Amino acid sequence: MVTAIGIDPGTKSMDVFGFDDETDEVVMDLAIPRVEVTKNPEIVLDAIREIDMEIGVIVGPSGYGLPMVKASEAKDAEINAATFMTKADVARRLNIVGLRELMFLMKKSNLNIWFPPGVIHLPTVPEYRKINRIDMGTADKVFTAVSGIKDQAEKYGIAYSETSFIALEIGFGYTAALGIEDGKIVDGVGGTIGGVGYMGMGAMDGELAYALANTVADFSKMMLFNGGAVSISGIDPQKVSIEEFISLARKSEQVKLAYSAMLESIIKDTYLMLSSVRKPKEILLSGRFTRIEPFVQDVTAMLQDHLSEFGIEAEVRTLTRTGSEVKEAAEGAAIIANGIAGGKYENLIETMELRKSSGGVFSHIYLDKETRERIEETFTR
Repeated sequence: MVTAIGIDPGTKSMDVFGFDDETDEVVMDLAIPRVEVTKNPEIVLDAIREIDMEIGVIVGPSGYGLPMVKASEAKDAEINAATFMTKADVARRLNIVGLRELMFLMKKSNLNIWFPPGVIHLPTVPEYRKINRIDMGTADKVFTAVSGIKDQAEKYGIAYSETSFIALEIGFGYTAALGIEDGKIVDGVGGTIGGVGYMGMGAMDGELAYALANTVADFSKMMLFNGGAVSISGIDPQKVSIEEFISLARKSEQVKLAYSAMLESIIKDTYLMLSSVRKPKEILLSGRFTRIEPFVQDVTAMLQDHLSEFGIEAEVRTLTRTGSEVKEAAEGAAIIANGIAGGKYENLIETMELRKSSGGVFSHIYLDKETRERIEETFTR
């Protein structure tokens, strides 16, 4: 029997999911508001310690990711790189500060916690796809891929190595896409290099980046959570729910503009992954937005319309969820934890080659040596 727990650091909530692989009993299904974690990161570990049973392995959040490593053995520089930000952003106490502090608490904890890789660390993604990339999909996007591989294998009664799909995660902050072929992640578009998301603008025009660098004195990571559908529509995401946003898109021209940009970006992210996964069995949808049926209907209709024009017969559906509170990524993290502990999903993480992850988030920057070294020095200390 293995009791495994996984933690997904979403933009709006940090989700904790745990299960017993002998009975499949859910032992944790908890969504903690991210703002509360930023105030007091210890509350995540406190919640886990309240479980009255022996825990095998915990897979914790790791930002942009580390090569698969036990938390107690992770280097400080690796944790800093996986949560890299400026000193000014540390002072602002952005959500990523709470994540970093939680990782350091996990490092000192007596719990059996592991930090997982991001897409950039995986040997299954060719080097030429990693060039000048950092965010090909944060560690929690790897969690989503794990959930998808398990889901598709069980749905069709096939081996993990036979799974093939494109995963689209439409979250509160960003939209990301992953390409999975033969049970391995082979490509990924993270939220900051893809299309328009709900909060984030996605890929930034280099000329806009130049304009900002010479206009904004202090370029904060908060800028990466700007320029998306929320900014386009002019709504306050703290006052207007995503359900209301979708409803308003039917009534307001400005909100419709934002919604259209967001939907088309999902299509374009899918096209990017089709260059790596030519004949996916499915397009799997996940993330906070996929809990809203009108949104799922809109995305499904658009995807089916576009894909059919290219003769791609891939079913579009939402990922199967076990938890009632947490999102799919948290379940994927728990599956990885089970595999690390030698549980029934060990073959899944072996198929994905997660243990062979290597390198760092800045390992694939092809600029002059001085610039690369300055980046490393600035963000790993």
